[in-house]
Amino acid sequence: MKIYSIFKSLQGEGLTIGAPTTFIRTSGCPLRCTYCDTPQAFDKGEQMTVEAIMAKVKKSKCHHVCLTGGEPLAQRDAVALVEKILDAGYHLVLETNGAMPINELPCVENLTISMDIKCPSSGESEKMLFANIELLGPTDQLKFVIANDSDYEYAKEVIGKYSPKSEVIFTPVGGKDMRSLAEKVLKENLNVRVLPQLHKFIWGDEDNR
Repeated sequence: MKIYSIFKSLQGEGLTIGAPTTFIRTSGCPLRCTYCDTPQAFDKGEQMTVEAIMAKVKKSKCHHVCLTGGEPLAQRDAVALVEKILDAGYHLVLETNGAMPINELPCVENLTISMDIKCPSSGESEKMLFANIELLGPTDQLKFVIANDSDYEYAKEVIGKYSPKSEVIFTPVGGKDMRSLAEKVLKENLNVRVLPQLHKFIWGDEDNR
């Protein structure tokens, strides 16, 4: 697999926010979202075997692992790596962009699929595979990054149409300006979580955090 970096930090978003986590950031992504905060992972990186990746994961001594990108599922050996991580007893969060099929992923308790649905401001909303939403379960999470009112209305429409069984997360672009989004969700009684990107508050835009 082509890997941009492997590092230890706190999980910055989602259901395991704040948990010490080993991050495996893969290289390459088929999307080019307007607000992407990891463009450095588009093409840089080094080829690593699944065994070499696992050796670095073990050295970090974290129960939680996050496979992120880039886009992990764009790589041929992604499912093999997922299975290795799960078989080793870790809790894995797999972050995927909503444009890749997730039907080959195992259905096990220690795997959380964190899937985006890209809103219109991303420039990539037309590439979403909405059939993926039906494959998400109660331990998974469906994430919408919200930049403006149009994105907010779009996210509501998707939720209403597909009735996800997973947790639903709204996060503002940039991960820090929470108030406006939080007040809309409260006013409209939406059954979603409004979450920040914790790492942005702690380390700003520092790479590998």
